[in-house]
Amino acid sequence: MTPAGLIISAPASGTGKTTVTLGLLAALRAEGLQVQPFKSGPDYIDPAFHSAASGRVSVNLDTWAMAPGRIAGLIEGAGQADLILAEGSMGLCDGVAQPGETGIGASADLAELTGWPVLLVLDVSGQAQSAAATAVGFAAMRPGVRIAGVVLNRVASPRHEALVRDGMAQAGVRVLGALPRKASIELPERHLGLVQAGETPELARILAEAGSFIAAHCDLDAIRAAAAPTRSIGGTTRRSTPPGQRIALAQDAAFSFTYPHLLNDWRAQGAEILPFSPLADQGPDASADCCWLPGGYPELHAGALGQAEGFRSRIRAFAETRPVHGECGGYMAMGAALIDAKGVSHPMAGLLGLVTSYEKRRMHLGYRLAQLAAPIPGHGAGARLRGHEFHYSTILAQPDMPLAEVVDATGTPVPETGSRRGNASGTYFHLIGEAST
Repeated sequence: MTPAGLIISAPASGTGKTTVTLGLLAALRAEGLQVQPFKSGPDYIDPAFHSAASGRVSVNLDTWAMAPGRIAGLIEGAGQADLILAEGSMGLCDGVAQPGETGIGASADLAELTGWPVLLVLDVSGQAQSAAATAVGFAAMRPGVRIAGVVLNRVASPRHEALVRDGMAQAGVRVLGALPRKASIELPERHLGLVQAGETPELARILAEAGSFIAAHCDLDAIRAAAAPTRSIGGTTRRSTPPGQRIALAQDAAFSFTYPHLLNDWRAQGAEILPFSPLADQGPDASADCCWLPGGYPELHAGALGQAEGFRSRIRAFAETRPVHGECGGYMAMGAALIDAKGVSHPMAGLLGLVTSYEKRRMHLGYRLAQLAAPIPGHGAGARLRGHEFHYSTILAQPDMPLAEVVDATGTPVPETGSRRGNASGTYFHLIGEAST
């Protein structure tokens, strides 16, 4: 039986929902509960923190890129957990302008689909009774979404808390926690969001402190009781096709962005994953039948990658007979050169003619729908794929044949078509799954 669930959301990014989510996961785990975390949307970094706090692998649920049956199948993986906690993305109702497989990618879509109520995290700094209007507005904006209550964040003083609680009481909004500002549990950030969990040396301390902080300032029993049973969603679960039987997968600090649901799909269908580290100057396993380079932060390790002659020679030899595919950072590493933020050019693998630069950063962000002009590992020509793009690099040269016709969530073509040359292919978007609509 699927456990009851609750969504942790907020009016906007930067409000504190990740801290609240991690604190709740850690606090409930300390009480002996098995809590299954999920992340609404295409984020890579938050789920790794969820997994560290809960002891269970956190999985992405994306209403733009995933059909209802796909989402249902992933939720069923919660198994024998006592509770589901899903962290939202951006603001509760924020998404794209046109719906995809199930919705616009908003956390509110997921709440309506699953029946999970929303615990709304409100940054109440600079306001008092007026904060209640925000909670009331969200309750009215999406009638199919139930606001279970609020957690007040960045409370300045006991007097401030009393005033905010008074406004909430007048509006009929339950307050399930009130958090004073606490800098010691804030997580470090970089240009794509939080610094990754594996790169946070004080992570154990931060999570333990977050759990104690939330337990001291939130009503854990009331929050757990606010969770609602998961609705029966229905639909057919369609797993993503593995790119090969034996998959050489780059895995290290430069290549770490892999969606758990894709790796689980590959393994469930009998594929074997053979990790290797380009930063350690390793190449793909010679017994593999394909190589996959995921995204990550190659720009932070461009110097080391530029000197990894063993990696470059081995992956070039591999690509002579077998397919190699890269996503975003992996795609850049397959190119001819990567220019860092200081303007220094570093040689990459040279499987493609792509040259990218971080000297003049420009954000590229959004969902992508691609129709392949040529096959990639696991997907044939003509396949329609849904994914997400998020990077700050600029293309200086992309001379090879385009890999796909790529449009954004509004159907507008984007210039990042990906590239192909021989057995090598790459895209700027990270694959989430095949499109059914």
